[in-house]
Amino acid sequence: MAKRKVNVRGTEIVIFSKEKEDYISLSDIARYKDSERSDYILQNWMRNRSTIEFIGLWEQIHNPNFNSIEFDGFKNEAGSNSFTLTPKKWITATNAIGIISKAGRYGGTYAHQDIAFEFASWISAEFKLYLLKEFQRLKQIEVEQKQLEWNVSRTLAKVNYLIHTDAIKENLIPENISKSKRKFVYADEADLLNIALFGKTAKEWREKYPVLRGNIRDYATLEQLVVLSNMESYNSELIKMQIPSDERLKKLNKIAIDQMKVLIANRSIKKLKE
Repeated sequence: MAKRKVNVRGTEIVIFSKEKEDYISLSDIARYKDSERSDYILQNWMRNRSTIEFIGLWEQIHNPNFNSIEFDGFKNEAGSNSFTLTPKKWITATNAIGIISKAGRYGGTYAHQDIAFEFASWISAEFKLYLLKEFQRLKQIEVEQKQLEWNVSRTLAKVNYLIHTDAIKENLIPENISKSKRKFVYADEADLLNIALFGKTAKEWREKYPVLRGNIRDYATLEQLVVLSNMESYNSELIKMQIPSDERLKKLNKIAIDQMKVLIANRSIKKLKE
């Protein structure tokens, strides 16, 4: 779980990602209101009928395992003087996923961004606005970072492609071949890699996705681009060794499978995505 922090009006708010969803610390938001009574503030918010209805509706939309019977019981009791509700009680009774109680260094109560912004509104409309702006700024930075990583990998693949095409020119293309025929040789080698890695040629991909712009490699994952870069270098060496294309395809396909398995399981690659 990737953890990040934003500073909102002098208060640090922890955010972490779980299954591609962002959860924001309700405990930190409550501390903005009163650092000494954050738990009380959170419980006071949760005992409101409007709060119960909101978080219950959120669960019904997003959580197929939500216990609606327990939810109805809380909703009927909400608002009465004797009614109290803690995050842990809500989670345990209803099997909720929108609110999470965590222990440890970054312990406290967290909620899905939809719920967290609702809590921030209850704390202060001004605070919610600043929190929203900082959250949006953080997401923009993350988008730009991922785009940069993708561009670096794509550039690396293109650089290796130049090495790859030079090897084709020196080892597969006869000296007197016409320029028009050279394109077919290059295309064949490009599709050799495409088949080994993606399981289809560039033409087959375009026929399957006619509305998409660009080519099959423009829609590759970070892992696929890394493997493609390695395959281009390796294929260049195989070409120099004058290994037939059918044998190279087998070798390249095995490399693609082996390397993709390693990269998908590699934690460092996963961190780049978080």
